[in-house]
Amino acid sequence: MSEKLQKVLANAGVGSRREMEKWIAQGRISVNGKVATLGDRVEPLDQLRVDGNLIAAAAKETICRVLMYNKPEGELCSRKDPQGRPTVFDRLPKIQNGRWIAVGRLDINTSGLLLFTNDGELANRLMHPKHEIEREYAVRVFGEVDQDIIKRLKKGVELEDGVSKFTEIRKRPGDDESLNSWYNVTLSEGKNREVRRLWESQGLQVSRLIRVRYGTLDLQNRLPQGGWIELPLTDLNTLRKSVQLDLEQESLIEDKQTKLDHVRLSRMRRSVQKHKVNQGRAKARPKKK
Repeated sequence: MSEKLQKVLANAGVGSRREMEKWIAQGRISVNGKVATLGDRVEPLDQLRVDGNLIAAAAKETICRVLMYNKPEGELCSRKDPQGRPTVFDRLPKIQNGRWIAVGRLDINTSGLLLFTNDGELANRLMHPKHEIEREYAVRVFGEVDQDIIKRLKKGVELEDGVSKFTEIRKRPGDDESLNSWYNVTLSEGKNREVRRLWESQGLQVSRLIRVRYGTLDLQNRLPQGGWIELPLTDLNTLRKSVQLDLEQESLIEDKQTKLDHVRLSRMRRSVQKHKVNQGRAKARPKKK
């Protein structure tokens, strides 16, 4: 019945498996009062602590949850920022066991679909290159794009961290005479700033970038920037199935709670606006000396 320590911690929502491996190496994890080491395996009744704090819930008792968040430009994909800038975690609902883990990252100037889960194993698999989970982006490119550029971007371009490519490139209908053109591009890796760097390798500039799909999930059209919804069991299990994880049997929400009807949408927009106002006031306050 024993399992790898980092896997148990990840399943409990403490963090991703890779992050847990780093914490174990740093001596931050203990098992039954003894500092853990990489390679340790644990039993269901073992007492686990992180930085001296007891992990209250066992991995198998935690119900998997996934949030879909529509990230605005200007937010950082980090828990805290020394400069006090807004982060993607600021508006997420509080969670009793574990914590929210971001599935991948979007840079500060990119908006769109960002997933969060309390299941570290699910997050790790969705991000791992071997599962080849597709990401689709809407991108506005400044400059002249010809068929030779499209062919190179689909064949593969050598970047500083290896070869990258788009698996699909579709131009959106619009003004063909304009130097600003919208494209939908798809790739199956998650390298840092990969979409921007691919276009920039061809001497082109990306002026807008929006993630519109992650794996099987499309960004809900009515979901306002700064708003989030929790995925129902059906969508959650479709996501788990795509990375060969066992299906969940229960959820904390009902399907009807995920629908963005007029009442819920209005409430969400008011909440987002209120949060922006509060952020502005906090930023305007003079810092204590």
